[in-house]
Amino acid sequence: MKWVSGDRVFLMLVLVLALAGLAIFSSAALGLLARENASVSRDILLQAGLGLGLGFIAFVIARATSFAWIKRVAPYLYGGTLLLTAMVFIPGVGFRANGATRWIDLGFITVQPAEFLKIGVVIMLAWWLAPRARQLANVKKGLLPLLAILGLPALLLIAQPNTSTTLLICVTGAIMYFVAGAPWRDFGIMILILILGLGIIVMSRGYVHDRVMTFLNPSANSLGKGYQIQQSLIAVGSGGLIGKGFGQSVEKFNYLPEPDGDSVFAVFAEETGFFGSSILVLLFLALSARGIVIAGNSKDLFGALIALGFAFIIITQAFINIGAMLGIIPLTGLPLPFVSHGGTALMANLLMCGFILNVAAHKKG
Repeated sequence: MKWVSGDRVFLMLVLVLALAGLAIFSSAALGLLARENASVSRDILLQAGLGLGLGFIAFVIARATSFAWIKRVAPYLYGGTLLLTAMVFIPGVGFRANGATRWIDLGFITVQPAEFLKIGVVIMLAWWLAPRARQLANVKKGLLPLLAILGLPALLLIAQPNTSTTLLICVTGAIMYFVAGAPWRDFGIMILILILGLGIIVMSRGYVHDRVMTFLNPSANSLGKGYQIQQSLIAVGSGGLIGKGFGQSVEKFNYLPEPDGDSVFAVFAEETGFFGSSILVLLFLALSARGIVIAGNSKDLFGALIALGFAFIIITQAFINIGAMLGIIPLTGLPLPFVSHGGTALMANLLMCGFILNVAAHKKG
């Protein structure tokens, strides 16, 4: 099957994570049965149909698309994902929930365009960086255009607000920039910009400030702002070495907020323990490590940067989500790739993996 050729190890890792992710999600979603207005069967069907079904179609399309065509349309993909993301602010089109306007309402389902914006930004950066790798020492040809490419999506995401995705895109862009050959001088400048930006966001956005304060002292308000992390740690700790058994989580019933979303790892850890959690973490590590190997074997810098960018997004998002559930970092709104509720996110993850497999099919030699 030529359309899935390229790297069998990477393909198997994608299949295992996608199918295991659906099983983990389905178990966690059962916790919603004890809550009002919950439609578990609908959520599972949407995750399987929209996320996994359409996601694998997107995966095949991304694998089969010619690299020459991707290079030609890269700026248009970037512009299109920007426009799609901006549509959330159109009255009657955008959907607002939990104080954020991040979704487009299609009537029967909502779509989060920021998931596709990640893809548009990575492809745009690869297209821009590949032929300019030797010119990046020049600020006018390197750092300033980079800040412009990252600045437009950052402004749209901050306005939603979607701070975690903003940081994920900016850090990924910085990694791609330095791998392409940017000088260390620019690294220092970007660190200063990041620190300043984070400081402004923490001080001006109440919910971000609360999350940081809760991270620093999670027990200060265990029944309020610290409730989610407290329940998450209880779930993870009660899993012990081998867990309570798949589907046997107690915390997902009425205790743990968003058991099928941000907190899905805590549910999985309770059910499978340290052993199962470690296997899931190793799968993410293996997928990303294989993606980096594919990047290193790419026949050109354009493909290498695409594979590296997407592999970095997947592994970083996974460890941010897991780290938040373990209390290592402040809580974020980033879902666990392939697992958390969200058909758009699952589709986008499979689309990114399709592009990585495409790069693998065009390796050196």
